[in-house]
Amino acid sequence: MTNELGAGGRPVGEIWSRSPVYGSKGMAATAHPLASQVALDVLKQGGTAADAAIAANAALGLMEPTGNGIGGDIFFIVWDPKSRQLYGYNGSGRSPKGQSLEQLNAHIAQLKAQGKLPADAEGIPSHGPLPVTVPGTVDGWFAMHERFGKLPMSQVLAPTVEYAREGFPVAPVISYYFSSSWKFFNKRFADTPHLENIRQTWFPQGRAAEPGEILTNKDLANTLETIGREGRDAFYKGSIARRMAAYFDGMEGGLEYRDFSEHAGEWVEPGSVNYRGYDLYELPPNGQGYAALQMLSILKNVDLKQWSRGSAEVFHYMVEAKRLAFEDIARYYADPAFADIPLSGLLSDEYGRQRFAEIDPQKASPEFGPGEPKLEGEGDTTYLTVADESGMMVSLIQSNYRGMGSGMVADGTGFMFQDRGELFSLDPAHPNAYEPGKRPFHTIIPAFLMKDGEPVMSFGLMGGGMQPQGHVQILVNMLDYGMNIQEAGDAARFLHDGGREPTGVHGDPLGTLYLEPGVPGETVERLRAMGHKVEIDPRGVRFGGYQAIMLDREKGSYAGATEMRKDGTVVAW
Repeated sequence: MTNELGAGGRPVGEIWSRSPVYGSKGMAATAHPLASQVALDVLKQGGTAADAAIAANAALGLMEPTGNGIGGDIFFIVWDPKSRQLYGYNGSGRSPKGQSLEQLNAHIAQLKAQGKLPADAEGIPSHGPLPVTVPGTVDGWFAMHERFGKLPMSQVLAPTVEYAREGFPVAPVISYYFSSSWKFFNKRFADTPHLENIRQTWFPQGRAAEPGEILTNKDLANTLETIGREGRDAFYKGSIARRMAAYFDGMEGGLEYRDFSEHAGEWVEPGSVNYRGYDLYELPPNGQGYAALQMLSILKNVDLKQWSRGSAEVFHYMVEAKRLAFEDIARYYADPAFADIPLSGLLSDEYGRQRFAEIDPQKASPEFGPGEPKLEGEGDTTYLTVADESGMMVSLIQSNYRGMGSGMVADGTGFMFQDRGELFSLDPAHPNAYEPGKRPFHTIIPAFLMKDGEPVMSFGLMGGGMQPQGHVQILVNMLDYGMNIQEAGDAARFLHDGGREPTGVHGDPLGTLYLEPGVPGETVERLRAMGHKVEIDPRGVRFGGYQAIMLDREKGSYAGATEMRKDGTVVAW
């Protein structure tokens, strides 16, 4: 017996879940309550969903710097009710144009010789200047704003500028991540000027802020105010660009002014797979969105509903589908400007059936390899979604990658550079091999669900390799098992970790299956008997952060959901 207090009751729905939030004129779902409110305020000022999404993202870069900021990259999908089309944007930045693979390897060898990296370390280091790529977020903001925005950018960024100057209270989950980040940076950058820049920006007391404690970031306020006043070029060609380039001057492998001035994101066409009559849209590589599509292309070959949602069979099929898709990630996913990727082949029904046939229904396969799809033609993080009264819906994800990022903070800027370049491979034969001016493999992926050409749901789930697995679990919960939009996110999840990596550094081919405590004990034991290496993790940290908005055209309303494992909220009017 236990004396621990359990869940209370509910008049409707599952006792372990909450009610969705409903609204008719607009809605925002983000990982921070104040960011959600910023988005709603912008909508009420007459802004579009695009304006509100940018405003919320700027606020999250200030209030949730443990996961995102303008030193990182951005991807988004926009449903435009006027043209009745989906528009995708790849806002990822590129590696330094003045550094070759040979030079990068020489820098890594030097760091090992100096004792700054372990002698047996593999791949590109996670912190310092070497993994830094050009930040693509600000470019993405302006690309979205030019096409779908209405309010002046200065007005869109004004709420965050005010919060940065006047202060904002730190949320509980952010405080938790602040604490681990400060411990890491203290150790990694001890006795370097980098640590002082980090401390001055986010840890003025020489410690992590506690929940409810007020923080300011006046440097970021000035940076955002400059961007709002002078536009995109202030960041990539003007005063901010020159300050960033000066900071990296003389550092090994550092970015140069031309890397910023020549940066450009691109509009891309989302790909899709039909699952149970619905079309899931994801962005093509260099991101991993197609992995979610591949998983669904495999899973639609089995009727999951013949088993209960908590059964070992359902988990087994989803995990094996994930392992198969991720083998292809490691083999094929890269910057399409540098590699021929069999995009249509990866998503074909025939290929999905071929990969499904490799699953043993009774046991976990010790090891999978990549498939051979037909080549046809040339080819920590925050997620938010916003919808407005016109029907425009934005699915947006943005990240600095590992934790707060690289540890590199240019003097007086108020933000940290991403370390996304860590995900390049050092194998020159690999499609994702490091090259000058190349975009690395990316984990962050926005998603959008359609049916019969009509928008259904804008959603996403933050958290590295958890993201495509999370997208699939959400859809299985809803489309196969009839859960509502909030229940689908609150239900216990799995994360499979291991196997081949797009960096060329490979782990255990079987990997580890992490489960939340809500998975039935009988299911856990059955999965172990089937050969899965299972661990229970009660903390919720590794299982992602879900946000979603669903449109009900018949009722004329939106339904919104947010993540119980984060600090966020859904707001509506």
